Amino acid sequence: MENKSCYKNRELSWLQFNERVLNEAGNPRVPLAERLAFISIYQSNLDEFFMVRVGTLMVQMNSKEEIRENKTWMTSREQVEAILKRTKELETKKTEIYTSLMEQLHGQGLSIIDFNKLSKEDALLLEKYFDTHIAPFLSPIIIGKHQPFPFLDNKELYAIVLLEKEAGKNKIGIVPCTNTVFKRLIGVPSRPGAFMLCEELILHFVSKLFEHYNIVQKSVMRVTRNADIDEGDVYDEDLDYRDIMEHLIKQRKRLSPVRLELSRDINDKTQEKIALCLGIEKNHIIRVNTPLDFSFSRLLKNYLADKTELFYKSYSPRLAAGINVKESLIDQIEQRDILLSYPFESMKPFMRLLHDAADDDSVVSIKITLYRVADRSKIIELLSEAAENGKEVIVLVELRARFDEANNIEMSKRLEEAGCTIIYGLGNYKVHSKLCLITRNTEKGISYITQIGTGNYNEETSRLYTDFSLLTANQEIGAEVSSIFRSLMIGETVDHTENLLVAPKELQNGILSLMDKEIEKSSRGKQGYIGIKINSLTDRILIEKLVEASRAGVKIELIVRGICCLIPGIPGQTDNIKVISIVGRYLEHSRIYRFGKGKDEKIYIASADFMTRNTTRRVEVACPVFDKKAKEKLRHVFDMLMADTENGTEQTSGGLYKERSPEKGQDRLNSQELLFEEAYKAEEKNSASKGQ
Repeated sequence: MENKSCYKNRELSWLQFNERVLNEAGNPRVPLAERLAFISIYQSNLDEFFMVRVGTLMVQMNSKEEIRENKTWMTSREQVEAILKRTKELETKKTEIYTSLMEQLHGQGLSIIDFNKLSKEDALLLEKYFDTHIAPFLSPIIIGKHQPFPFLDNKELYAIVLLEKEAGKNKIGIVPCTNTVFKRLIGVPSRPGAFMLCEELILHFVSKLFEHYNIVQKSVMRVTRNADIDEGDVYDEDLDYRDIMEHLIKQRKRLSPVRLELSRDINDKTQEKIALCLGIEKNHIIRVNTPLDFSFSRLLKNYLADKTELFYKSYSPRLAAGINVKESLIDQIEQRDILLSYPFESMKPFMRLLHDAADDDSVVSIKITLYRVADRSKIIELLSEAAENGKEVIVLVELRARFDEANNIEMSKRLEEAGCTIIYGLGNYKVHSKLCLITRNTEKGISYITQIGTGNYNEETSRLYTDFSLLTANQEIGAEVSSIFRSLMIGETVDHTENLLVAPKELQNGILSLMDKEIEKSSRGKQGYIGIKINSLTDRILIEKLVEASRAGVKIELIVRGICCLIPGIPGQTDNIKVISIVGRYLEHSRIYRFGKGKDEKIYIASADFMTRNTTRRVEVACPVFDKKAKEKLRHVFDMLMADTENGTEQTSGGLYKERSPEKGQDRLNSQELLFEEAYKAEEKNSASKGQ
């Protein structure tokens, strides 16, 4: 009989993850300036969550049929109500953390101050600043018969005021507070390090903009809009796919509101009127006691830049051991597999591989899948260089990479101009796999150099996200990747591969088969083992198999950074499962699948999380790692993460996350810091062995 206590709602689990991010903003072991970043990340995460997940649920609420999710059977409305309730609770925690953070920053000579706490002289100077540098660029309006409620741009700041001219007759005034002309942080003249937020200065002097009215109430407000839109909704047979995506980006800006934040209390009647104008229910209005937009935190960090003790220790990616950048990367990969571990090791060997391929006469073609790239991508330049050198360069650009569509459209145009062949993925499936195939025509015939990764081809995020990149001359792997590209180029998905696990047709079933083998081991009295490192676990079929494996006695270790819909430690159900989450300086993004231990162990790196969208609705690839040293490297990273007591939290049988503590007398283990230190030592050893 099914035990629903093993399952957790996806959306509420995600809020738990974001709370873990928020906790880092209040963690006294995190350097003070870095804690500013975590509170900003918490907010931007929450914005995207409302734009995408809550937006989707609200669309479902308006459908004719009642829709329930498949783990806790909550309806869309029940989920939205639970999300709003929990978000409002987390606002209290955020306020406490922000208040404490600002108090500590004040001790470092940095503060965001209230106008009412200024000296008379500073107040007069800021008033003059408002009159000359801000007021001329503001466009206040009053809602009435001739001025309907304006369109509020997504995530922009507005002052809203309740105006009174005649007793008992109130009107609403609105002032946009975002402008490219004036600064967000306005310095207090006599107090270096003291700033006011521009929206607060506008709100303070808002009466000057409505001179013939009394200000009854006022607040800063910020609307969040649904951003979950399908390209099918904007289909036009006269447009090519890239044009359709450009239409999609424009349409997204005007989608329905899902949340309204207010910085101050305003009366119920006014709230109801605003909610009616925006088309949301009143419970979607959230009172916030902190700034509504934390993008200014970067400016505060810059102000503290000379106080190095307030920041993380400086690290930079190192050259992976055994690589000689002065020699051909193609030759080195043909001798042995190379596994790069970002951000501890540099992405430069992969870029050097592309450079070598562009100049190598034996290279016939380069094929690559691009999902998200850096704004000024060196990889785009290298692919363009290869095309200009006469190589066939085929680039599958996934234009549906959410919020990166505009960047990908521009990048695809640049590649096309350089002579690359561009394809835009598949109609029904996003292409999320990270594949690069270099095909050579050698004296011995066709030869492949293949790169398979867990993360994007993005130089910027490779310094911030943990990911793996496998460079291999294994010809079986190369031939299978070649068949994947052939299928993609004719708009299909590959049916079968012997080594790779490829979604949408074989990844989920392949994982189930590997789990079944561990279950079968346990049935024979041997110790079965499953170790999985992913970002999210929501796939109901895979979760059920994990529960089955736990019941069979298989030892299961799960490192799940974000959403985890499986609750461990339930007697008779999941008591052989341990779940930890790592939230630290670097975003844990790599995926590792481990099945068995010892000589029978199989290890994969993958682009896919255990989410239904990854396992059955995208093109994803999990690649087996055969090289002995590469496998040892993956085991080492996995085991170190499992032992992390600095960044790691462990999920309890109650579905909550608790901080992990080191053994008595031992220091906390910070896996990310230790992996960087190991990368530095390996590079030094490598240099010493070459006499450099």
